[in-house]
Amino acid sequence: MAFETKEELLDRYIQMDKPVCPHCKKEMVLWEVPPINFSDGLGWGTPYLFVCFNDDCPSYRKGWDHLKDTMEAPASYRCINEPGQKNFEYMPVFSPVGGTGSKLDDEAVIRQNELKEKTKQAFSILTDYYMSKDWDEILKMLLDPVIPNRARLKAAEMVGELGGVEAIEPLINHKFPTPVLETGVKAAIDQLHERHFTRECPFCAEIIKKRAKICKHCNRELS
Repeated sequence: MAFETKEELLDRYIQMDKPVCPHCKKEMVLWEVPPINFSDGLGWGTPYLFVCFNDDCPSYRKGWDHLKDTMEAPASYRCINEPGQKNFEYMPVFSPVGGTGSKLDDEAVIRQNELKEKTKQAFSILTDYYMSKDWDEILKMLLDPVIPNRARLKAAEMVGELGGVEAIEPLINHKFPTPVLETGVKAAIDQLHERHFTRECPFCAEIIKKRAKICKHCNRELS
């Protein structure tokens, strides 16, 4: 069974017909599951849900009194639906704005589509540079913060495979925005050292040949 990334799932869910809340008959809103889970902490099993955010929904309005009487809790619940499923469930909320920060409104969907298009264009450009073995241009894209991170991660792989030893220094000195990208760049640096039989001098951090006995930059003797 093929594994879908979070981005691929979002693209698919955006194209779905939105379900209708069984209580108020209003269209439900696509919602991104937050990293902090509700209830037992086991998570929802999906990165996105459809949620009824209608404050006039009978279920939501009655929920405040029901939970106050049964659990003495100032809370209610909103109707939810897992994309592609027919059954409806409920999630607790503790204020009228609870969960609204993760709503994927039209503007958020537009931003997601723009990111998807930029990523697609970046991959196309990277492919052309890879075919022509133009690793210097690939390196520029890797260092460019405007390029989407997925494309930058691919660029790191390409630099590791094609790059010259000159690529190591800018990679070491550049700050990357995510741990995943940092890991990809670290792997590229290791691959560059392996391909060019180089290493860092432990004293001055300059790039030297792996078999060197004395650093040509600081003249220190190496083990």
